[in-house]
Parts: sequence; structure tokens; C-alpha cells
Amino acid sequence: MLRWDEPVSGADLAAHNGAMAVARPVVLEDAPTVAASTGAIGVENLEMGASRIRVDDKKIINCRADLNQLVPFKYTWAWDKYLAACTNHWMPQEINMSADIALWKDPHGLTPDERTIIKRSLGYFSTADSLVANNLVLAVYRHITNPECRQYLLRQAFEEALHTHAYQYVIQSLGMDEAEIFNMYREVPSVHDKAAFSLPFTQELCDQNFKTGTPEADQRLLRNLIGFYVIVEGIFFYVGFVQMLSFGRRNKMIGASEQFQYILRDESMHMNFGIDVINQIKFENPHLWTTEFCDEIAALIRAAVELEYRYAVDTMPCGVLGLNAAMFNDYLKFIANRRCAQIGLPEQYLGASNPFPWMSEVLDLNKEKNFFETRVIEYQTGGALSWD
Repeated sequence: MLRWDEPVSGADLAAHNGAMAVARPVVLEDAPTVAASTGAIGVENLEMGASRIRVDDKKIINCRADLNQLVPFKYTWAWDKYLAACTNHWMPQEINMSADIALWKDPHGLTPDERTIIKRSLGYFSTADSLVANNLVLAVYRHITNPECRQYLLRQAFEEALHTHAYQYVIQSLGMDEAEIFNMYREVPSVHDKAAFSLPFTQELCDQNFKTGTPEADQRLLRNLIGFYVIVEGIFFYVGFVQMLSFGRRNKMIGASEQFQYILRDESMHMNFGIDVINQIKFENPHLWTTEFCDEIAALIRAAVELEYRYAVDTMPCGVLGLNAAMFNDYLKFIANRRCAQIGLPEQYLGASNPFPWMSEVLDLNKEKNFFETRVIEYQTGGALSWD
């Protein structure tokens, strides 16, 4: 099995992916009683006359309280994020793609390098959002034992489906080869390697014998959360976001760029929610945050930065859109330092700086905790996205 606490090599990934070729079935256990379960999952037998839920009964993980009772709230930040996400509703087909279609069909409208970037972005993101959705539904949801957090997870799962819908809408609008784009994670090494890095986190928690309740198991869940919220959504998405937003800044592929703006807005909220959950688990279970575990997570983040940089080199063999692959070397280290700070790890890349100052205006990395509340002027169903 691929070790995530060691540098990732091409040979390691190849061997790892060969071992993963045979999919393991996911089997859910029969509904346990509360007494037989370390933590409630929401399908326990109903006990007539049981006492009412108190706030102090609630915990993020390993809670034995009835998860079917949403209130009283313990984590109001989770409910607030759920409400904000609902207000932030949008649909892909509301965005006009006519200018993109004309530009894409014009043989002189885009350079071959620009077309490669668009295809790679759609190929990776369509796979990544499916992986995130599967992780939420098959792994994370079952082990997060708090109903207000689960409420947000349900909304996030819908948004991941919405993002896959958006990629399909762009691909179909432009008349691309759908099989080529959606199968890219099996054909293009730089896309495959990021997906292969992410998938084992979900596979671990899908094991029918996996249960939280021990330090080792709880650390595995925490590692999963960091793997998806901090690494996949917080690092692996950012080369693509920079690239696709760069098109919009140059008045090219404005419909696709707007789709990615909406997606970026959702993903920023997802990441912030996940970081809140991670930090809450750390607060409630400080024994999990050991020196050895921190070293393991730091190694994971460094490996992710290496993979994302390889992706940048692959998608931009030459300079394009005012960008080049070398610029992402600093940018990804800058992003990684930010992620480390958000979960309480030391910086891994001293002196890393942001080579894209315009991205600070779009993403507002220095205020990422409050990105959703401070950067977007108006939330409503449909309509164009407005930024300060």
C-alpha cells in the first residue's frame, strides 16, 4: 500500500494504483443499537421514553446521542454555514455559454496551449468533485456524529453534484469529446496521480470493519478530513482555479470562467467548514494531535504540493495567459503555508510568497476564514456573480 508519510514517486503511485485496480465492495453494517455502537449513526433502535437531548450530549465524533434530533444546536457555526450555502444557490444552465461556444469553435480563437488547459481543468475537476462527493456520502457522513454538521454535509454533497453538472454542461456546450474528458484520470498521468492520491482516504473509511472510538481510528478519520478539505479542496484545486479565472480576466471563455467563480465560492465554504470541523475535533480530542501525527500530516501536504506542481508543469509546458509553471512553485507553497496555519501546523516553506497578487483580490487568502461573508456582495438564485 502507498505510504502517505513518505515522498510520492511515480513508481510508488503505479504500484499503488495497480493494487487498487480491484474495487472493494462497500458493505454497510446492520443498524446497531446505541448500546452496541461506539458512536451513534442515526439508525439506532428508537427507545420509547428516552430522555431529551441536551447540548452537552453533542460531539463532532463518537457521540452516543440520537442524531435524528437537530436541535438544540451546539455548533451554531455549522448551521450558519448551511444557511449561507442555501442562500448561495445557483444552477449551471443559468450561465450564458454562447460566447464560449463561438470562441471554442473558431479555429483561431484559442491557442493549442489554452485548449489544453481548459480540457485538463474539466478532466481533473469532474473527477475530483465525484471523489469528494463519494467521500462525503460513503465515508465522512457516517462518522460525523453531529446533526447540524451533517446538515451542512448534505448541502455540500448536493453542491459537489452541482459542480459535476457544471463541468458536464460546459463540456456539452463546447461539443467536446465527453469520453476523453471524463476518462482523463485514467489516461493523463498528472490528473491520475492526484486522483490516486485522494482515493485511499475514502477507501480506508469505507472498510466495513472501520469504527471510530480509538485514538488510531479517530486519527484515521481526522487524516481523511484533512486529506479532502485541506489538500483536495485547499491545494489540488488551486492551479485550475488560477488558470480558469485567468481566462475570464482576459475576456476569454467568460461563461466557463463564471462557472468556476461560482464553484470557487462553494469550495471556499466547503474548505472553511472542514477546517472548522478539524479544529473542533482537535479541541475536543487533544490527544489525537500528537507530534508524530503532525509530522505525518505535514508530509502529506508536502507530497500534495509536489503533485500539484507536476500538474501545473503538465498543463502549462509553455507560458500562457500571463502564467507559467514556475510561478506555481511559489504559489503552491504559499497556499500550503496558509493551510498549515489554519489547522495549527508550522509553515513548511519559509519565505514563500504569492506571485499572483490579483488572486488575493479574488480569493482574499488573508481573510479566507470569512471569505464567504466578506467577498461576495449579493446572494440570490441565478444572476451574475458580483465581487467587490
